[in-house]
Amino acid sequence: MASLSPDIRKARRLVVKIGSALLVDRETGLKRDWLEALALDVSEAKRRGADVILVSSGSIALGRRVLGWPTGELALEQSQAAAAVGQIRLARAYEEVLAPHGITTGQVLVTLEDTADRRRYLNSRATMETLLAAGVVPIVNENDTVATDEIRFGDNDRLAAQIAVTVGADQLVLLSDVDGFYSANPKEDPNAVRFDLVEKITPKIEAMAGDPISGLSKGGMKTKLLAAKTAVQGGCAMAIMEGSALRPLKALAEGANRTWFLAEGDPQAARKRWIAAMKPKGEVRVDAGAVKALGSGKSLLPAGVTVVLGSFGRGEPVAIQGPDGAALGKGLIRYTATEAKAIAGHKSAEIEAILGYAGRAALVHRDDMVLDG
Repeated sequence: MASLSPDIRKARRLVVKIGSALLVDRETGLKRDWLEALALDVSEAKRRGADVILVSSGSIALGRRVLGWPTGELALEQSQAAAAVGQIRLARAYEEVLAPHGITTGQVLVTLEDTADRRRYLNSRATMETLLAAGVVPIVNENDTVATDEIRFGDNDRLAAQIAVTVGADQLVLLSDVDGFYSANPKEDPNAVRFDLVEKITPKIEAMAGDPISGLSKGGMKTKLLAAKTAVQGGCAMAIMEGSALRPLKALAEGANRTWFLAEGDPQAARKRWIAAMKPKGEVRVDAGAVKALGSGKSLLPAGVTVVLGSFGRGEPVAIQGPDGAALGKGLIRYTATEAKAIAGHKSAEIEAILGYAGRAALVHRDDMVLDG
């Protein structure tokens, strides 16, 4: 079984989720020593050639302490105010610990809608890809100052999983206050058994998840299991481990207690399956030159498009057809139907003159496309 477990040292694109309780002490505030040790782990992963994204809780916990608010449940507007105060301190803390390693950080605040809405999903994905290509370590958090619906995506567990799938990560690590997934709540059941490896999330596994425990964060094993389902279906392996020790990622590499959930295939294949299952909202017919370009793995440019049919928005699925109308595949289009019709047959350099703004060069990017056969 152990041989099936992923090796974090081989991660190509790694997402790490950090819980509030790991970052913020109720009495003393930010745990600076722990954060500096985590920075060593991040630096080591970067030196191995991995892209790293940190999904960090802690803004509300930090902010409420600065504001002098006691522990316990906060009203929604208080949580949002605490997040506003804490977020700026959280971002500065990450910058200060990573900068000595020559690592540039970028703050990315997202909401549930940014992953549910296809247009915003494509935009956030493009931004993340640009940051990673520039060597930046994005620090991601939910935009708690504007997010409603209980101020959360799901304690950032599900957010981390969505980010992992969005950027095509192959590994996700949830640093938590528990050292893995158990058959029952280990704080209540002394006979609870920890799993080293979960090859498949079955109904039996789902039934074992418990409820939130920590007073600083809102997540529990249920949100972690939901995160695992999202991640593995997106081709990303996920680990749950207790993260309070200094250098937690180093500890994971050296065999610390944890539970790995195995990915169902690789991230790109999972993404292609997701796109292939969508119902097209329109059709894009291309010329012979575009057919050849697509066959060699290129993106679809406006110049190769001859006909645009249907009504669709940015980020929605369209069918891609050859000159004779034969199906070639599907893709997520980066323009509305009106915009696509206006720029069809034109070179990418002409887009700004036609639309009045500088758009994206590709009509459908190769990463957002699946071809038949």
